[in-house]
Amino acid sequence: MPSTSSQSDKDPSTPHKQKGSTHWLVRSVLWALGVMLAGAFSVLAMIAIALAVAFPNLPDITDLSDYRPKLPLRVYSAEGDLMGEFGEERRNLTPIAEIPKVMTNAVLAIEDARFYQHGGVDYLGVIRAGLANVGKAKSQGASTITMQVARNVYLSSEKTFTRKIYEILLTFKLEHMLSKDQILEIYMNQIFLGNRAYGFAAASEAYYGKPLKEITVAEAAMLAGLPKAPSAYNPISNPQRARIRQRHIIDRMLENGFISAKEAETAKEQELKIKSGNGNTHVHADYVAEMVRQLMYNQYGDETYTRGLDVRTTVRTADQNAAYKALRRGIMDFERRQIYRGPEKFVVLPSKPTEMEETIDEVLEDHPDNGDVMAAVVLEADSKKIKAMRQGGALVEIVGDGLKPAQSGLSEKAPPNIKLRRGAVIRVAKTVKDTWEITQLPEVEGAFVALDPRDGSIKALVGGFDFRKNKFNHVTQAWRQPGSSFKPFIYSAALEKGFTPATVVNDAPLFFDAGVTGGQPWEPKNYDGTFEGPMSLRRGLAKSKNMISIQILRSIGTQYAQEWVTRFGFDAEKHPAYLTMALGAGSVTPMQMVVGYSTFANGGYRVNPWLVSKVTEQRGKVLVESKPPSLADSERVIDARNAFLMTSLLQEVTRSGTAARAQATLKRPDVYGKTGTTNDSMDAWFAGYNPTLTAVTWIGYDTPRKLGDRETGGGLSLPVWISFMETALKGVPVSEPTAPEGVIHVGNEWFYEEYARSSGVSGVGMDEKTEPLTVPLPPAEEKSRILDLFRN
Repeated sequence: MPSTSSQSDKDPSTPHKQKGSTHWLVRSVLWALGVMLAGAFSVLAMIAIALAVAFPNLPDITDLSDYRPKLPLRVYSAEGDLMGEFGEERRNLTPIAEIPKVMTNAVLAIEDARFYQHGGVDYLGVIRAGLANVGKAKSQGASTITMQVARNVYLSSEKTFTRKIYEILLTFKLEHMLSKDQILEIYMNQIFLGNRAYGFAAASEAYYGKPLKEITVAEAAMLAGLPKAPSAYNPISNPQRARIRQRHIIDRMLENGFISAKEAETAKEQELKIKSGNGNTHVHADYVAEMVRQLMYNQYGDETYTRGLDVRTTVRTADQNAAYKALRRGIMDFERRQIYRGPEKFVVLPSKPTEMEETIDEVLEDHPDNGDVMAAVVLEADSKKIKAMRQGGALVEIVGDGLKPAQSGLSEKAPPNIKLRRGAVIRVAKTVKDTWEITQLPEVEGAFVALDPRDGSIKALVGGFDFRKNKFNHVTQAWRQPGSSFKPFIYSAALEKGFTPATVVNDAPLFFDAGVTGGQPWEPKNYDGTFEGPMSLRRGLAKSKNMISIQILRSIGTQYAQEWVTRFGFDAEKHPAYLTMALGAGSVTPMQMVVGYSTFANGGYRVNPWLVSKVTEQRGKVLVESKPPSLADSERVIDARNAFLMTSLLQEVTRSGTAARAQATLKRPDVYGKTGTTNDSMDAWFAGYNPTLTAVTWIGYDTPRKLGDRETGGGLSLPVWISFMETALKGVPVSEPTAPEGVIHVGNEWFYEEYARSSGVSGVGMDEKTEPLTVPLPPAEEKSRILDLFRN
């Protein structure tokens, strides 16, 4: 029965086939699961091995709990104004609590909006970065702020799997050890933001010139765009790209609810004031800052530039800026009287405007502005007008009196190297009338220093015309002849030898024959070439009579005078015991002179000049703190009576003598001082004081040469001193010294009590006419150098 057989064979086969298929499927699934589990275990094993190998090699991050980044040396004025900064990284360490919310919100909006919610790693971002590396693409991935801290503080910027693994491991470690606020604080202080600024506090100063606490939404958004690419989004060099990114960040801040729609609109419309200069200081005190840097380096070595030292000085901001402006103005006034030396360079200018502007910008990079003495390139020039362009395309037009300093360069007969023509690189400056004038960088140098004679604290110091042009500090390093400004120290010595302000000295010719000099006959002269006969000591100093000083020194003895001047801080070997000392033929520094005159100002004490009042580091730890010394702790080097009489004599100089302009301009009697002009007008000085402030001005060439026949201390240096004192003494009450014990007033003159009744020296040289004199002279090898010094 075929049909029965066929049915019986078919029925049992169907369940077997279904059962076999199900079994195969289960086995396949189990096999696949096994493979996956084995793979997972392998991966986990590999990760475990990688962790076991990598984790011990991770850097120790415990020091981040007490974050101490590289911080520069900063130098401040007495009021706390920044004067200088030294270090590769410009950074202001700012605790997270002191960082304004608008700044952190701007950063979070663009860098890591979920920073306070995630565990430190954006896993999707890590996968994306890994795939990009496999495809040889260059992608930064979606690094969180914590990952950026790990990378910036401890790792390199290379884009490899190994570096990424270390970054993730460090991220976990940071999240475990530090709070979110600690991590954000490190990021906000550590990140590089261009222009040598590290951290947002430093960037705010570098780009806006203002502290971070004063920042607006618009300013915060601009800074928040810098971490991605500091050069590409730099608001100074790339303002357009920086503006585009700023607007994007403002939108992100709005999307994340950090600001309102109105605040966003206001921020987008705000016009930002970006600093264009390289400097970050508001006080012109480069020489002061350099002095402090040297002091700190001598104490702390290389740590000076990374330890975060903040140095508070004794310098007063207003006084320092007044000194800087006064000295520069004095030097530039002198420069206007000099022959025009010609343009600094000549360049060929393209005819196309855009190419021309690019050429001018490039050329002026090598001729930067020197403060208010600015560089420009001539476009057109004739006898009536100069048209020039400054960097950035600003046009300058010079006409009328503004052309006078360079008339020789506008002449048709001017030599090629002086001729003002298209392509000439020149200097221009604004006048008091807000017009332009042509000028030139000065070759002459100068120095100014002021200190408080009551404690020696330095209040202002300018070591030269411009620190970038010449870093030589003329206040402390320039040894120059003081000329007649040294005479008061000779007069001071004479008071102790019986001379009085009323002593009569003959202003008569002096003559040295060849037998005495060992060479040519020599006849010293007064500066004006005239002789006025007998006059009092007071009048002789007021009129700066050379013959009077020589007569005094000859009378008291050169050895005695040499010893006496050392009391004021001068070096004996710099002032040989010859009659030349009467006219200031020795060598001094402006700092020595300000100390010497302070001895008269404070009643007879020699003070030590000092500059640093406090040194702190990082979070305010005080390392050094100096308190102003009292005069009682200083050395008395001359009697109070001597200081009082000298002050009286020097008051006559500023009232009716060579510095009469001082009292006339300042309109106060309590200013005292002495002019000084050396032979052939190579050095011009004024040294003077008020009971609260002593100041010294010097002007001259680094390599000594004539300033000009008509240039004197009274014409060059005194105006600088007066200009400074107008600011420094504003609001200071008039205070004239009272006579100390042992000084009496008789017949309208002051005397030591023991010399008041003709017991002192009544007269000197009254019989002098033109007879030869036998006096101590220097050795033959010095004669040729100093015989011509007897003019002032």
